[in-house]
Amino acid sequence: MPVLTRLIPSPVVVDIRAGALDDLAGVLADERISHSGRLAVAVSNGSGARLRERIAPTLPGATWYEVGGGTLDDAIRLAGEMKSGHYDAVVGLGGGKIIDCAKFAAARVGLPLVAVPTNLAHDGLCSPVATLDNDAGRGSYGVPNPIAVVIDLDVIREAPARFVRAGIGDAISNINSIADWELANRVNGEKIDGLAAAMARQAGEAVLRHPGGIGDNGFLQVLAEALVLTGIAMSISGDSRPASGSCHEINHAFDLLYPKRAASHGEQCGLGAAFAMYLRGAHEEAVAMARVLRRHGLPVLPEEIGFTVDEFVRAVKFAPETRPGRYTILEHLDLNADQIKDIYADYVKAIGS
Repeated sequence: MPVLTRLIPSPVVVDIRAGALDDLAGVLADERISHSGRLAVAVSNGSGARLRERIAPTLPGATWYEVGGGTLDDAIRLAGEMKSGHYDAVVGLGGGKIIDCAKFAAARVGLPLVAVPTNLAHDGLCSPVATLDNDAGRGSYGVPNPIAVVIDLDVIREAPARFVRAGIGDAISNINSIADWELANRVNGEKIDGLAAAMARQAGEAVLRHPGGIGDNGFLQVLAEALVLTGIAMSISGDSRPASGSCHEINHAFDLLYPKRAASHGEQCGLGAAFAMYLRGAHEEAVAMARVLRRHGLPVLPEEIGFTVDEFVRAVKFAPETRPGRYTILEHLDLNADQIKDIYADYVKAIGS
């Protein structure tokens, strides 16, 4: 009997609009996620704490848990504290670290997660992965997808502009990640999930080609949707392949080689994507990508985030070691430092000042 359809892991609710946060209780009740209002809400002591004052009256049955940071210990501690309560769901209200802690804790206690991000810094808000700092550095932990994602564009607009710009870099890097996946398919026969690839690629293209900016609600809507679709694409494929290629290897190299100086995830991924596209010979695409990144105020040269050319070359050379077994343009070309430096010089000339 042929398989004619398949189930796609995705949130029950995706609510992206201005004012969505004020309707959170009603949305969860209408979708039968929480009729009782018994919620465990994880918040930071920053943006989440400020929003707590605003929405706490609409969630009278909620218990609020302040999360100190984004470590594995923080997530385990949160799970331990929540075990004493009887909740319908866990709500992660804050930035990426808080949502990742809430994801891990919800999985640990067997409750569904409602993700309510306060910024759009990266594509982890709807992914089946929690990224947490641990004693060995940073680890990725498999978790269920959020059951609901609620994004209030008014809240996003109030976030520091750098966080939104970082999300742009992360979304656009999908285009390079899919090119790497297709390369691995051609060279090594690695299987591609066509639906996951299509979703991730189109999410990146939508952000790349949108004429608006971070002050425009229409652009923020497209960016938020792109990040959600990217998370669903990773759930469909069962790994991070649709959104993580050579660009993310370069990002991880920055983090490991220069942990105290590394820029944001999205800034490094955007820069890595533009350079990786140039490496693969897609020069026009690399120039177009760099132009859009610049328009949004994102770096396209290592000097713009405080690194020398030699430090960047070292990061690119080291990058394949960060994801053993993943095949990208970096593994394919296997360039030495001098070759990377020469191509980088050409890249700088191509994208201009």
